[in-house]
Amino acid sequence: MYNTFNGYMQGVQPYGNPYADRLAAMQQSQAMQQRCDVVTVNGENGAQAYPLAPNSSALLLDESQPLVWLVKTDGAGYKTVSAFNITPHEQAQQPTNADLEQRIARLEEIINAQSDTGRNAKTKQRATAAEPATK
Repeated sequence: MYNTFNGYMQGVQPYGNPYADRLAAMQQSQAMQQRCDVVTVNGENGAQAYPLAPNSSALLLDESQPLVWLVKTDGAGYKTVSAFNITPHEQAQQPTNADLEQRIARLEEIINAQSDTGRNAKTKQRATAAEPATK
């Protein structure tokens, strides 16, 4: 008929755990920070008019031009707006064997033209030796 108190409460903590409360609050704030939206604006005026809390930043896509606006605010809430161009990414072409052979042949010609012992240098020496000395 009467509840007897034995000093132990089953399943209930008699005092709140401040560390568990802080952990739960941090997990909730991290879950809220994970939210990502794509925000679009029209030109610099739209980027300037975008509401932003102090000490924060946002990336804004421009609908009228291929630009991305980086909007930052300092501790006092003053905005700094910077524009960045968006260009499409193009994959680099893989060189073919014919391209590589042409490059090697061109490099060999350059090296042989500068070398004293290359093929072109020997033909130059023969040509100068065959010329009669005119003095």
